[in-house]
Amino acid sequence: MTTVIAFILIFGSLVIFHEAGHFIVAKKAGILCREFAIGFGPKILSFKKNETQYTVRLLPIGGYVRMAGEDPEMAELKSGQRVGLVLGQNEEVKKIVVNGKDRYSDLRIIEVEAADLEHQLYIKGYEDGDDEVPRTFKVKRDAVLVDDRMETQIAPWDRQFASKSLGKRALTIFAGPLMNFVLAAIVFTLMAIVQGVPVTDPVLGTLAKGGAAAQAGLQKGDTVISVDGAEISNWNDIVEVIQKHPDEEITFTIERGGKTMDIPVTPKSVNIDNTEIGRIGVNGPVDHSPLKIATYGITQTYVWTVEILKLLGQLITGGFSIDMLSGPVGIYKSTETVAKTGLIYLFKWAGLLSINIGIMNLLPLPALDGGRLLFFGVEALRGKPIDRQKEGIVHFIGFALLMLLMIIVTWNDIQRFFL
Repeated sequence: MTTVIAFILIFGSLVIFHEAGHFIVAKKAGILCREFAIGFGPKILSFKKNETQYTVRLLPIGGYVRMAGEDPEMAELKSGQRVGLVLGQNEEVKKIVVNGKDRYSDLRIIEVEAADLEHQLYIKGYEDGDDEVPRTFKVKRDAVLVDDRMETQIAPWDRQFASKSLGKRALTIFAGPLMNFVLAAIVFTLMAIVQGVPVTDPVLGTLAKGGAAAQAGLQKGDTVISVDGAEISNWNDIVEVIQKHPDEEITFTIERGGKTMDIPVTPKSVNIDNTEIGRIGVNGPVDHSPLKIATYGITQTYVWTVEILKLLGQLITGGFSIDMLSGPVGIYKSTETVAKTGLIYLFKWAGLLSINIGIMNLLPLPALDGGRLLFFGVEALRGKPIDRQKEGIVHFIGFALLMLLMIIVTWNDIQRFFL
């Protein structure tokens, strides 16, 4: 149950922050956001606030913000079509009923002669019983179109994604991955507030009660000179030696109060990912200065971003295989492993996942944010947008291939962990 809760909180936070980036910038740009979704597939939960439908969907493989104008989402009113109008003040149209008119008692039925729900916002047509003179009705900017009981708010051209400047569109798309890096910085900063900023000095930090270090007589503040004769220059050297000797006695040569002493310690064996490693129950030294804490989140986000980019570079050199990828199942199992090591490590795992999602979304691949930004770059060079239908086809194919890759990766995860 702990793993399930941790996975839901981590996954939910990553997706919410990412989509919130798109959502906030889109709203600032005046774009109508029809839906803010966590997950894909059938709806599990749904509620509407103002003009946006907020949904939680079944498949935990991401999320999306559905912005007006990105897809053909409204029925077109054609000449000769009969529709029902619900009128408000000054006889402005506030609801257009395409079908299911019998469910309304206050409709004005007209036969459409012409209509424009994007630019001029009007409907012109003949009312029942008056076939000679067409009437023109002004349509409210937030009018609703009802089709098969589904209500969709109309989107005037200035509220559609495509109407915005290239800069605003690019910023709206870039804001999603950017928020993942922001989330990572926040998580690492919270870690620093809770535990302090780790430093590399070979000095023992806090000791766990009942741990091998405390039982052997080691103390907080001891400076480690060597372990089993191997000279120690930083904290990572200590960790490396300890992990290599599970259930084996090793000798710590330490300096305490100006005196040097040897203390034997037997690391306890711990199984991590089917590998036995040694642990003695001691934390590394930390710095609690406000300046260090304030900058830790940003510096760690930068350091791990560089490391992950180096791994991605192996795609070019051939040192990367599909078996190195993980889907939701793999992430769940990794979360289960990390959750057993403590809350701080879970925080770190969340930060690393957030950076991964930010980087992956910026890759110039169709259906990803990076792919859309690539199209914007081409648009900037050409001086005009690429045909929306052609771009849509490219993104659709990219999304299908992405889903296929997700299925393959998930199957590999299932085989790795359960079969």
